[in-house]
Amino acid sequence: MKIAFFEIKKKEEEYFRENLKGHKLDFFSVPLNNKNAGEVKDVEMIVCFIYSQLNGEVLGKLKKLKFIATMSTGYNHIDIEYCKKHGIKVSNVPYYGENTVAEHTFALILALSRKIYDAIDRTKKDNFSLNGLIGFDLRGKTIGVIGPGHIGQHVIRMAKGFEMNVIAYAPYKDEKLSKKLEFKWVSFDNLLKQSDIITIHVPLNESTKHMLNMKNIKNIKKGAYLINTARGGIVDTNALLYALNKNILTGAGLDVLEGEENIKEEEELLYKERKDLETFLRNHLILKDKNVIVTPHCAFYTKEALQRIVDTTLDNVKGFLSGRGENRVC
Repeated sequence: MKIAFFEIKKKEEEYFRENLKGHKLDFFSVPLNNKNAGEVKDVEMIVCFIYSQLNGEVLGKLKKLKFIATMSTGYNHIDIEYCKKHGIKVSNVPYYGENTVAEHTFALILALSRKIYDAIDRTKKDNFSLNGLIGFDLRGKTIGVIGPGHIGQHVIRMAKGFEMNVIAYAPYKDEKLSKKLEFKWVSFDNLLKQSDIITIHVPLNESTKHMLNMKNIKNIKKGAYLINTARGGIVDTNALLYALNKNILTGAGLDVLEGEENIKEEEELLYKERKDLETFLRNHLILKDKNVIVTPHCAFYTKEALQRIVDTTLDNVKGFLSGRGENRVC
């Protein structure tokens, strides 16, 4: 089969060449668009990322196209209705970093609970005093998980390993899940009131934007910590600053900040220039708070997670070639 790969790095090209021998493969480092679609007009399969424009105009030039494998979770860059109408199958990479993000969540929790950043900074300056470094045990504390989905469930399992009490909130309660993982469902307001640590694991959409805001931030248990490895826009920054200044929150661990909404998904950070993000981070008020730890949207960024993206894409390609519908979108 004739397969064209777009937005591919050299290492990824080598990987696909090694695992798809016997097929005609063409590799491009640039996205597929209306200008270069003519170069692959006879292609039967496209593998790409989110910057390729697979709209009706582009797809209309690929008369022999049978399958699209996008190396991303999102597929808004593909005209799905066109694909359905013309019998073009599409697969994506639905999951790749659930445990990865959950592990980073606990990295932030432990950094705050044991004052790791301050301890390291002090020690490097030849100051070995324990003054101000007293931490707190996770055992027996209550962690509130907002959104016990694929990532949130990993967080719950890890929390159980630390012997924490786990409560969770979601719009729809799955009693089988709570029984299996041994956590308790509560309302959103009760989660804020009862949690020693609040961790966010929901997508950013109209219903979750500013889910934490000036109206409910005062309901948080005094002295709690907030962890956000999901999306910055879920938390109103003004409300977060208010909670920190009024000592409602003792601290926060953030991998995301409000204003990053243009980043559609984590893999985009691997391809786009980070200069805008760097400037944004430098100017963000929250960075100045001594009780806040911020990491540069890197919770997803491990070699294993990145490998899972290409592994899943390869499985999708092989699945189509063998007649299986791996991770099929349509």
